[in-house]
Amino acid sequence: MKAVIFDMFETLITHYESPLYFGAQMAQDAGIPEAEFQALWQPTDEDRTLGNRTLEEVLEMIFRTKQCYSEELVERIAGRRTKAKEMCFDHLHPEILPMLASLKEKGILVGLISNCYSEEAKVIRESVLFPWFDCVCLSCEQKLRKPDPRIFLRCVDEMGVVPGECVYVGDGGSQELEAAAQLGMKPVQAVWYLKDGTMQPTGRKSGFEQAQKPLDVLKYLEE
Repeated sequence: MKAVIFDMFETLITHYESPLYFGAQMAQDAGIPEAEFQALWQPTDEDRTLGNRTLEEVLEMIFRTKQCYSEELVERIAGRRTKAKEMCFDHLHPEILPMLASLKEKGILVGLISNCYSEEAKVIRESVLFPWFDCVCLSCEQKLRKPDPRIFLRCVDEMGVVPGECVYVGDGGSQELEAAAQLGMKPVQAVWYLKDGTMQPTGRKSGFEQAQKPLDVLKYLEE
C-alpha cells in the first residue's frame, strides 16, 4: 500500500471526550426551545456540509426567524461552537500522533477526507494534525460529501495513487467504508473511539476489518 486515507471525526478525533456543543446546547444558550431551534437547524445540514452556508449565516437566519437576532448573539454562539471543535484536538487517542509519524517514516502518503462544516474546516486547518496530511479533501470546500465517489477519487488523484493502493480508515459513518470498498480501497473501521451509549453516528460494522487502536492501522499496509 502506498497511501492511507483517514476520516476525521470519530476516527482521528472525537467529539465525546470534551463538552458537546451541538444543536441542543446552542438552543439553550440562545434561549430558544430546542425543538424550535432544531426545526430550523437540521434542514441546513446538507448546505452547511457542502459549504453553501456558513455557521454564522444559519445562526442569523434562525435568530431572525425567532426574533432574537443580534450580531453579538451570533458571534457568541459561533465562538462557543468553534471552541468546542478546537477542544476535540486536546483529547487525541495517545496513539494518533505516533501512528501518523510511523506512516511518514515508512514513506506512506496520508490523506484526509472529511464531511465537515465551515467552522470545522477552519479548526482542522489550524490543528496539530493538519501538517501530517499530503492531501486534504473537506466536503465544504470540495462541494462534495461522502459517500460520493468523486471526493475519494479527488483525494487519490491529488496524491498520485490509485484506489487499489490505498487503505481507507474511518468510523463507518456516511457509508464511507462501503464507498471506499466499491472503489477498490482496503476499508478498515476505526473503533478506538466508539462507545456504547453515546450520540455517535455509527457502531461496529460487520463485514469490515476493525482496528482496535490507531497503531493497528500499520498492519494493513502489507496486505
